[in-house]
Amino acid sequence: MELVRATNRGLRLRNRSTLLTKVFLDGPLTRQDLVRSSGLSQPAVSNVVGDLIDEGLVVEAGAASSDGGRPSMMLRVAPGFAAVIGVDVGETRARVELFDLAMTLLASSEYPLDPARTEPAAVAGHVLAGIEAVTTRAGVAAADVLGVGIGVSGVVEQGAQAVVHAQALGWDRVPLQRLIADGTDLPLHLDNGAKTLGQAEMWFGAGRGARHAVFALVGSGVGAAVVTNGITYRGASSSAGEWGHTTLMYGGRNCRCGARGCLEAYVGAEAIIDRYREARRGRPVPGDDEESQLAALVDAAATSATARRVLDETAGYLGAGVANLINLFNPERVVLGGWAAVALGDLLPAIRAAAGRQALRQPYEQASIQLGRLGVDAVALGAATLPIARLLASGGVRD
Repeated sequence: MELVRATNRGLRLRNRSTLLTKVFLDGPLTRQDLVRSSGLSQPAVSNVVGDLIDEGLVVEAGAASSDGGRPSMMLRVAPGFAAVIGVDVGETRARVELFDLAMTLLASSEYPLDPARTEPAAVAGHVLAGIEAVTTRAGVAAADVLGVGIGVSGVVEQGAQAVVHAQALGWDRVPLQRLIADGTDLPLHLDNGAKTLGQAEMWFGAGRGARHAVFALVGSGVGAAVVTNGITYRGASSSAGEWGHTTLMYGGRNCRCGARGCLEAYVGAEAIIDRYREARRGRPVPGDDEESQLAALVDAAATSATARRVLDETAGYLGAGVANLINLFNPERVVLGGWAAVALGDLLPAIRAAAGRQALRQPYEQASIQLGRLGVDAVALGAATLPIARLLASGGVRD
């Protein structure tokens, strides 16, 4: 009898997870939509949906259009059931954002970071200050926050408490989760920023509908998330996707990781600006930070042959890197995201052309190369989905 009860409970939780996930990702949907897409019976769907409505997780969102007869009610996840926080720990700033369950931005806060001196304790302090700032600004109590997702540069080694390895930042086994947890009781979820960007684009952006995709993050540094059969590939210790530290040119430019010739040493924003400075014979690039300096380079390309040459070379390097992704992983889609990719968006046709010259013809022809749709907030938005993914997997049962 105990085994039967346990089996029934497990089946019900799986059904709850299936239906709640469909309503969250594809809603608003009717009950009949859920029957068709889930393969569950009408009574099973009705029972689970009834429970989710009673618990405040799902709400009716108006009637669907009807050709006659009683119209069906549309269902959606209740936006106010809980709030989530997403954090983008980049190399020049930490961005903290608060969302409701409709992924509507409620409040945000930013903290500059010194890329030459990114101290873990300072990063943890900024994250904690950001959590306090956004919840206070939006009037959200801590008890109503489902959790905090944090996307960070480097390899995030998962465990009871995640630790971060980021050679470019000088971080070796940094216990970032513990440092943040010392200042908050909220559940924390850490992952690599490229992987959180990839999840955001898979759920809400350019990756929707794809089963095999690669999401390339181009910012100060460079990374990627590889999705195969709808699941992010992590490798033996979650370091899969360190695309920026694949070798583009043996014995080439020095990379921040200590190696030479890495892709990041040519197409990361810091490297692009440095190459432009070298092309200008050492003259400083206008701007106070990497974002303004890269914008100055893009603007100058309209009148400066030097700037145009640097951008053309950058498109070639990025195209070669994309070709490597296509040859290695045979994706349906390659999506370029991150703030630097947004700034370099006009290079997309040249990047596609360069990838076509370098990639094998057949996998290249079946792959699309496009920009992400979520802009500069994609890492933080994806980080905010980490506690939501836990909620969906549990069928709406909060930890």
